[in-house]
Amino acid sequence: MTTTTTHETWSSRMVFIFAAVGSAVGLANIWKFPYTAGANGGGAFVLIYLICILLITIPIHMSELLIGRRGRLSPIASLTSIAKEMKVSAAWRYVGWNGIVLSIMVLSFYSVIAGWGLAYIPKLLGGDFASANAESVQEIYYQHLSKPLALSFWHTVFIVLSMSIVARGLRQGVEKAFKVFTPLIFLILISLIIYAIFTGGFMQGARFLFSVDFSKITSTVVLSAVGQAFFTVGAGACAIAVYGAYLPAHISIPKSSLIIVGLDSVVAIAAGLAIFPIVFANGLDPAAGPGLVFLTLPLAFAKVTGGTIIGTVFLLLLVIAAMTSTIAIVEPAVLYMIEKTKVPRSIATLAVGFAIWLLGLATVFSFNIWKNVYPLGFIDYFSEMTFFQLMEFFSINIMLPAGGLFLAIFVGWKMTAASTREELMLSDGLVFKVWRTLLRYLVPVVIIVIMLANF
Repeated sequence: MTTTTTHETWSSRMVFIFAAVGSAVGLANIWKFPYTAGANGGGAFVLIYLICILLITIPIHMSELLIGRRGRLSPIASLTSIAKEMKVSAAWRYVGWNGIVLSIMVLSFYSVIAGWGLAYIPKLLGGDFASANAESVQEIYYQHLSKPLALSFWHTVFIVLSMSIVARGLRQGVEKAFKVFTPLIFLILISLIIYAIFTGGFMQGARFLFSVDFSKITSTVVLSAVGQAFFTVGAGACAIAVYGAYLPAHISIPKSSLIIVGLDSVVAIAAGLAIFPIVFANGLDPAAGPGLVFLTLPLAFAKVTGGTIIGTVFLLLLVIAAMTSTIAIVEPAVLYMIEKTKVPRSIATLAVGFAIWLLGLATVFSFNIWKNVYPLGFIDYFSEMTFFQLMEFFSINIMLPAGGLFLAIFVGWKMTAASTREELMLSDGLVFKVWRTLLRYLVPVVIIVIMLANF
């Protein structure tokens, strides 16, 4: 080991699994996976997605946990420490810096979208969608986006709720939250699936997700599935590396990664099983795109018995999932600030939360008073991108895969085989050789292809 433990550790393996699964489950599962699967052929997309999870996501996930536990510090400090141990350039610490900047950028718009979910709960309960049609649902949606004060309010509420948990520390805040939130996510999903079974469209929705039409496997579907597999656990953002820093030495990283990433995929598919039956039962379009949650589903909820309650429960699921991811994504920045400045966790959380909130206003304004402002308008490729679209593009399409790429290179090529075997607690057998081969060769190639495809 390169350092001694300077931070708290998880109280048990089960709590760590709860926290890591909860951190991986977020808008990527509940919001993005269903509409991306719907737009890319259903079962064909799911098949490629699951293959990519096994070959790409799990190797990177294991690498992040490995770096975190070996360094026992924030990603920046851990990478610095391990680079010194391996006698390689200290510049590898900038992979950790990429993760911190990435986390602030992602959460700046992530919190705004999560705020939409919060805002829609009183709309549903207040009967705004009681007799809705396509036009009225669309009008409610665009009216909501046109109000900067309302968007700012819900953005603020979400930030305050999330940061108040982080500020309480690992065991008193994060652990306690995940002990409640993670089981609640699964309970809500199971309830929604049971409800979906009785809507009349469950078998159609299941066939859509699991019946593979190989003629629909195109380059676009493959790239979408690879991107979703990569994005779903935030591989490359260094968030899970922090959770690795809190991981006791006796817990198996390979087994933990398999469980965490596996359950994360279960949640994504379960979200599809909950959503698509309602969509099909009401004759709606499963390929509605990003508007599936806020445009298509409210229309479906308006048509079914108990739709107000079911819709509210679904939005609650969306918000809780977003909050569990936020708690994880913000941790690298908070931990690094504590290490560098020695300020209390509450002050570090306040400072990072304020930065996220302030940058998030640019996303809020991108839908209304700045909707015609294009900061990089002088560059053709970015000429029609708002602040929000630019932050989303650079964080998700460039910084996230770049982080995963450099993590794979660092662990696969710069760390010795002996040091990685030691941390993974594996012999020099087939499992270790397959993991290291995937990390050194397949993962970098796939990530480079994704990055090039984004342009």
